[in-house]
Amino acid sequence: MLSIGIDVGGTFTDLVAIDAAGRTVFAKSISTPQDQSIGVMAGLEELARRLDLSCAEMLARTRRLVHGTTVATNALLERKGASVALLTTEGHRDVLEMREGLKGNRYDLRTPPPEPLVPRELRFGVRERLKPNGEVAVPLDPASLDAAIAAIRESGVSSAAICFLHAYRNPAHEIAVEQRLARELPGVSVSRSSDVLPQIKEYERVATTVVNAYVRPIVRHYLERLEARLKEAGFDGSLFIILSHGGMAPVEEAARLAAATVLSGPAGGMSGCRRCAAMLGIPDLVAFDMGGTSTDISLIADGAATLSADGGLAGQRIALRSLDISSIAAGGGSIASVDSGGIFHVGPQSAGALPGPACYGQGGFEATVTDANVVLGYLDASAFMGGKRPLDTAAAEAVIDRLAASLGITRLAAAAGIFRLVNLKMADGIRLMTLRRGVDPRRFALLSFGGAAGLHATEVARELELTRIIVPTTASVLSAWGMLTSDLRYEVSRTHFETGARSTASEVREIFAELESRAVERLRGWFDGPIAVERSAEMRYGEQIFEIDVALDGVDLESPSLIAEIEDRFHRRHEELYTYASRDQEVVFVNARVAAIGAVSAGRAEEQGAASAAPCKPRSRRKAFFGDWLDVPVYALDDLKPGQSLQGPVIIEAETTTVVINAGDRLEVNRFGWLDIRVAKAAGAGI
Repeated sequence: MLSIGIDVGGTFTDLVAIDAAGRTVFAKSISTPQDQSIGVMAGLEELARRLDLSCAEMLARTRRLVHGTTVATNALLERKGASVALLTTEGHRDVLEMREGLKGNRYDLRTPPPEPLVPRELRFGVRERLKPNGEVAVPLDPASLDAAIAAIRESGVSSAAICFLHAYRNPAHEIAVEQRLARELPGVSVSRSSDVLPQIKEYERVATTVVNAYVRPIVRHYLERLEARLKEAGFDGSLFIILSHGGMAPVEEAARLAAATVLSGPAGGMSGCRRCAAMLGIPDLVAFDMGGTSTDISLIADGAATLSADGGLAGQRIALRSLDISSIAAGGGSIASVDSGGIFHVGPQSAGALPGPACYGQGGFEATVTDANVVLGYLDASAFMGGKRPLDTAAAEAVIDRLAASLGITRLAAAAGIFRLVNLKMADGIRLMTLRRGVDPRRFALLSFGGAAGLHATEVARELELTRIIVPTTASVLSAWGMLTSDLRYEVSRTHFETGARSTASEVREIFAELESRAVERLRGWFDGPIAVERSAEMRYGEQIFEIDVALDGVDLESPSLIAEIEDRFHRRHEELYTYASRDQEVVFVNARVAAIGAVSAGRAEEQGAASAAPCKPRSRRKAFFGDWLDVPVYALDDLKPGQSLQGPVIIEAETTTVVINAGDRLEVNRFGWLDIRVAKAAGAGI
C-alpha cells in the first residue's frame, strides 16, 4: 500500500509516494494557479509512471493522500476571495478598521492601513448584546436582523461572517442568526466566530472569522473538485489536508475552518523538518525552504517547532494557532529590477509559474534569480528536470544583459549581483527568526530544502556563520514528504479570564476535562487509533496586553498545588522568551487549549546500505563562477554513497535540485544518502 503527499507551490507541484518498506519515489509537475487540481492530477500521472503503474492502479493502492494547498494563501495575497458581508453587534461594525490601534511599522507615518476584506457598506450592525459573562443584556432584535438579511440578499455576496460581542461565552445569538441565514439565504456560506475562534479579544475574533468567510467558498469548491477528480481517477482512500498548525484533517474540517489552511504547504515542510531532526539526532535546525516564488524560514529548537496565535497574512490578522513560519519574497522566480532612483532590487515581484523565468522559454522577459544561476554556470541548462525541460540559456543571457545595461555593468557582474543580493535577503530573513528573538543562529544547522535552496545554502550559511548544512535526498519535495509524517490534530479552546489567585484547581480541572472530551470525541470520528492529548494555556502578567503560550504537558491536574504549578510553568516560559520573570506579579489565565492527536505511522526511514570508502567519479565537468571561472566537477546525487566525501568547489545535481558547494567547504554523505556539508568559517572564494 502507498501513502502520497502533495504540495502545491508557486511554480511546481511536488508529489511523494512512500510504500510500506520505506521506498520513496517523487515527481514534479507545473503548478496551475487557475485550478490547482489540474497540476495535481498531472503530477499523479507522472508519479504513477515512475512507479511503473497506471494512475488508476496507483490510486487504487493508495490508502492515504495528504495535501498541502495554497488556495487560501493565494486568495488572500491576490485579494481574490469571496465577497463577504459581516453581521456584528450594533455599534461595532468598524472594529475591522480600528484594529488594535497599531500599525505594522509604528515609525512609518506614511504606511497606509490594510484594506479591510469587508467594505463598510457590507458591514451590518444587529441590535443585540451579551454581557462579558455571557448573560443576555439585549435580546436579539428580529427587526434589526430582518433588515440586515434583506441588505445581504440585495448585495449578492456569497459569504457571511457573524461576530457578536462576547459570543465566545454564549453562542446562542450567533447560532440563531446562522440558522436564519441558512433558511433564507441557502446559497451563502456562513462562518460564525463562536465556531471559528471562540476566544476573548474582539478584533482577533472578528478578523479571523472574516478571513475564514473570505476564503471558505473558494477552498470548499477546490476541495470538492479535487475529491471528484480523484474519485473519477480511481482513488478510494482517505484524503487529508495539512493545516497551519502542522496537523492534518479531513476535507470537511479543512473546508469548515478554511482560514487554518493559509500556511498549509509550509506546515508540511515543518513536519518534514521535525522528522529530519529526529532521524539525525540534531535538535536545533533552521528550516530553509527556497522555492520558486518565496522562501519560508522557521526553527526547530530542542527538537520541537513553535506554535503561535500571532499570525497573519497580507495585512489580515489570523489568530488561529499556526507554526511560526516567516515567508519572504525571495525565490528562483524573483525578479531583479532597478528602480527610478537607480537602486538594485531582487523581488518581491516574481515571475511565478507562468510565464516563469526567461530561461523556461514560456515568455518570461525579466531577469530572475534562476536566470542568474544559469548565467553563472550553477544550473545545467540541458539537464534541468532530468533533461525533460531544458532551459534556454540564450534567453537568460538576454534578460541579464538588459538589466546589466540599465546598471552600466557587465553581464557577469549583474548575474553575480542578483545571486549576492538574494542571498543577503534570505540571510536577513533568518536573522529575523533568530538574532532578533535572542537566539544565536550559530548553534543551529541549516536544513536546506525546496527546489532552489541548494544553489544558495552555502553562501547563506556562511553569511550567518553557520557551519553545518543538511540536504536530504528529498530536498526538492521535502514539504510533500513531510506531510506524510504529520499526525491528525484537532484543537479546541476556551476562555477562562481569571488571575491565578481567583482560579480554583477544580475550575481548571473541569475546563480541561470538558475540552479534552470535546477534542477526543471529534477526532474519534476521523481516527480509530490511539489518541494523545496536549494541554496548554495562554497566560500573561496582569499589566501585559499579550499572552504567551505555555505548554502544560506533564502537569498533574489532580495535584493540590495545580494553580501554583501552572503559574510556575508560566514564569519559566516567560524567562525563556524574554530573559526575566516577575514572580511577585499576578498571573492572568486567559485561554485553555487542548489538542487531540492521532499519531499516523510515518513509515520507516530508508537507509542506503553499508558505507563506501570508494571515491566517487564525477559525471561531468563544467565552468562555473566561484569568484573566478573555474572548471568544476559535477556529481550526480544518485551516484553518491554513504561514507563518501567531497571537497569544494563542486556541484551536485539531482533531477529536481542542484547543490553548489564552495571552495573550503566539505561534503560527506550520511547513512540515508543525504548531504552533510561543513561550511568553511572563513569567507572563502565564493561570490
